[in-house]
Amino acid sequence: MYRYLVVFFISITLYSCRPDTYVPKPRGYFGVSLPQHAYQKFDLPGFPYSFDYPTYSTVVRDTLFFGQKAENPYWVYINFPDLNGRIYISYKQISPAQPFSKLMEDAHKLSYFHTKKADDIRESSPHMNPNNVTVVLYDVLGDAASTYQFVATDSFHHFIRGALYFDVSPNADSLKPANDFMRVDIERLLNTLKWK
Repeated sequence: MYRYLVVFFISITLYSCRPDTYVPKPRGYFGVSLPQHAYQKFDLPGFPYSFDYPTYSTVVRDTLFFGQKAENPYWVYINFPDLNGRIYISYKQISPAQPFSKLMEDAHKLSYFHTKKADDIRESSPHMNPNNVTVVLYDVLGDAASTYQFVATDSFHHFIRGALYFDVSPNADSLKPANDFMRVDIERLLNTLKWK
């Protein structure tokens, strides 16, 4: 009887260790706790615009642009410390020195700069928000550094360009929950943007 048990256990062990039945464990990503969407108004005196931004973020005046002084005091970024991300917002006044066509061309070039890493870039049709601000949203798909970029303007005086960046290596799969979550916040910002 002992001999049969030994043969049985050896055959089960040999059968269970066959290399063709090995299945690697799929790669996983860390879970992210996302807060409930809630908003407050950004409406500082002297700023030429206002908008709603999330209560779980802070708006910070951007004083440097690539190590240089920002072009004007109305450049800001919205910091999301729990998600390690930022929405950068640069404001420009349309003028003969900076005509609308050049600002749009520059914004388009900056958005399409990501084609090196992006799988696709989807540009929304220009549309007006409830405050008569024309908005264009760029969805940058794939492992690009910025998933969402946008432009908001009245075509005569005001021009805003924005971009979302996370301070991590770009990976579309691992960032998908955060990107989907942030899209709601970006749409709220664009729908409530108003010129003063």
